[in-house]
Amino acid sequence: MRRKILFTLFIIISSVQSYAQQAAPEGLMCDLLAYTDQQYVNGYPVQPVRNFSGGQYVRIANRQPAFSWAIGGAPVQQTAYRILVSDNPENQGNVWDSKKVTSAQSAGVVYAGKALQPNTTYYWMVQIWDEKDKESRFSTPAVFFTDSVMVDYATAKYPLQKTDQFPVSVHAGRIDFGKAAFGQLKLRLSAKGDGDTVTVHLGEVINADGSINRKPGGSMRYQAYRLPLRAGTHTYQVYIRPDMRNTGAQAIKMPAYIGEVLPFRYCEVEGYAGTLQATDVIRSAVNYPFNDAAAEFQSADTILNAVWDICKYSMKATSFAGVFVDGDRERIPYEADAYINQLGYYATDREYSLARSSHEYLLYHATWPTEWILQSVLMAYNDYLYTGDIRSARYNYTTLKAKLLMALEDSSGLISTRTGRQTTELLQSIHFNGKELRDIVDWPHKGILGLGNEEGGETDGFVFTNHNAVVNAYYYKALRDMQVMAAALGNKADESMLAARAEQVKKAFRKLFWDTKRKVVLDGSGTTHASLHANMFALVFGLVEEQHRKAVGDFIRSRGMACSVYGSQFLMDAVYDAGDDQYGLSLLNSQALRSWYNMIRAGSTITMEAWDNKYKPNQDWNHAWGAVPANIIPRKLMGIEPVAPGWTACRIKPQLGDLPWAKIKVPTIKGNILAAYEQSPGRLVMKITIPSNTTAQVVLPAKLTQQKFTVLMDGKAIKPSGSKGAYFLPDVRGEHEIIINQER
Repeated sequence: MRRKILFTLFIIISSVQSYAQQAAPEGLMCDLLAYTDQQYVNGYPVQPVRNFSGGQYVRIANRQPAFSWAIGGAPVQQTAYRILVSDNPENQGNVWDSKKVTSAQSAGVVYAGKALQPNTTYYWMVQIWDEKDKESRFSTPAVFFTDSVMVDYATAKYPLQKTDQFPVSVHAGRIDFGKAAFGQLKLRLSAKGDGDTVTVHLGEVINADGSINRKPGGSMRYQAYRLPLRAGTHTYQVYIRPDMRNTGAQAIKMPAYIGEVLPFRYCEVEGYAGTLQATDVIRSAVNYPFNDAAAEFQSADTILNAVWDICKYSMKATSFAGVFVDGDRERIPYEADAYINQLGYYATDREYSLARSSHEYLLYHATWPTEWILQSVLMAYNDYLYTGDIRSARYNYTTLKAKLLMALEDSSGLISTRTGRQTTELLQSIHFNGKELRDIVDWPHKGILGLGNEEGGETDGFVFTNHNAVVNAYYYKALRDMQVMAAALGNKADESMLAARAEQVKKAFRKLFWDTKRKVVLDGSGTTHASLHANMFALVFGLVEEQHRKAVGDFIRSRGMACSVYGSQFLMDAVYDAGDDQYGLSLLNSQALRSWYNMIRAGSTITMEAWDNKYKPNQDWNHAWGAVPANIIPRKLMGIEPVAPGWTACRIKPQLGDLPWAKIKVPTIKGNILAAYEQSPGRLVMKITIPSNTTAQVVLPAKLTQQKFTVLMDGKAIKPSGSKGAYFLPDVRGEHEIIINQER
């Protein structure tokens, strides 16, 4: 009997210990980087060594870096934490011991210890207490290196990384790597004597016979290189020639440790007397470090799956410059590209530094469209929402406030670039070196970039006037986002001012642009034209009154995909925000010419700059602003979005249309959110896992809650909150099966 009692006590003690171990922090990040101890030589990761030199590594330059972590094991709610920072692994906490801090914060916790020294290796670890005040063990220690000069604020970044890849097929000198990538080429070739020469062709596009298209048109890439051979067998590096346009003054240059790159999928070796094997050909692909396994999506729709795959891969492949750029034609950062890149990156990797550094670059290298200046504020807000780290907004607050363009507001209560309010001081304050800002709406406009005058461009016939609806919708959204950041920074005066101004803009917007008879948003003052763009931006940015959302949603549906791949970001947001999930799915899995599937059908493996060559004759085949589904599928179709900074709260609102089933893994700074949905007429089964330190509001599909229904959570009947057509389950934590059944 005594032995049985002791054995039972052992099991209880073991389970308690196991539970504590499960709750230990993991996924540690210092200044939003998870691998701060990684070292590289010429882009290749190497094993970490002490006194590392002659390569590249992460340098933390902040005097007060910020720490973030996830919590492994069974989901718990953190109530306190303790951080130890040391300058050697044997003396834990000798630089900073935070002691036990009562707080649920696990993202963006700012260092508050002794002054960090330059060129020093530091070790840090964290433990947490759960809602039962149960103490976890400490995390595995993480390592970071400080820079040679310490500053008040600087965004840390990884070096660029190279990955050697073998082709998927080699046949008669024709080589296919399966997917395009920005990279370089190495060949192992043999020659009997000196003087032999081969010609190496690299390209993105092939002809019907499988040969590389030597004249692909637009900005699609092709290059040829003559390569002299020496007697014997040698490995040759093809030297990629710089392109005059994308290595110009405004372009982001490739670092010397990487060298120049070219986007290509195909290679041909012409004039080679030997026989090429797959192991004789290596492409060194270049990208910002990316975890391919961080995000996953699969559904019953094979086209939707293929669209997800190309868009997710585009996030990785287009990161080759270490800053979000506009593809290979110019390699210049633009706010519009970076906004879509940012949302896509958040959805496909637990990585935030590339988006933050790209956004901060654009704060001080502004481009010409009025709306894109305002997008800088939206990006700053997204950065705070997804990371919970307000430091970037704090440090850049003055510039962000200037990006609101409040100086362009006139007596109408709206902003305009045509009423004489653009001044040198304004342009300097937003760090724009051009002569003036201009509204863009969408791109391209008619009659430019190879489009004929009869070709309408991508603005759905938008009529530009002195006061335009699209730019003022952006203005309203930027004011609201800035209001949130001002509140987070404790700036109550700005918070109140921004709230009041936003209300004035909303009132003026509805007065000037709303057509009460047709129930649509007009393009601008003095015109009766209503475009897709005026309506979709107004809807997604919260300027359409609730009672009119259906009417505006119906108008949006009537216009189809009358926008560019850039505009589709806001179209898809608007469609799902209007609750038109079946239409949203039909756009995502469309096989029309204006679709993401058309990019795959055309032969591209990275998203394109336009739906097809006919819509932008100078387009390229490696443009991340065409990868909108990378964020729309997780955020809208699967319905997983943060609603509080740092994912402390999220919303799960599946909008599947008639998709029978789908499952997803979404990376967050708190850990992975898992969701699997399966539906049949009158029934939806949801299996969800919410990571520790996060609560979810689960929104029940309106189509199931218009009549009598039941909800089971883990087999038990529960009563949802809300009202008809808008029911939800508040404060859902952990792992659950939720079943919604309509009563018949």
